[in-house]
Amino acid sequence: MKYVLLIFQGSTPLPGTPEWEAVSPEEQKAVYADYAALNAIPGVTPGPPLGKPENATTVRVQDGRTLATDGPFADTKEAIGGFFVLEADDLDAALEVAAKVPAARLGGAIEIRPVETYW
Repeated sequence: MKYVLLIFQGSTPLPGTPEWEAVSPEEQKAVYADYAALNAIPGVTPGPPLGKPENATTVRVQDGRTLATDGPFADTKEAIGGFFVLEADDLDAALEVAAKVPAARLGGAIEIRPVETYW
């Protein structure tokens, strides 16, 4: 079964921010190593790095007019910080992988969605 794992940053410190600088160098190295280890798990296809939520543009169409607004669709703490695709035997296996995502332990959350075919 194929799943998409969405990484919600929450209060997870991001590299290049003052919050990240407050994280010990050992923990920073551990976070980078944990993400590298995730990418090495058989069945994981990493998603490309996403830009910061504040640099997003949200598009809606109302009454036939395209409306573009600066910023993410959701509040910054609820914004998706990244994603990856996982080929796994079942949801339990996907849960095990999701628990290894550093953001899950650093103030964020991981949403697992099965890939569906609609057409």
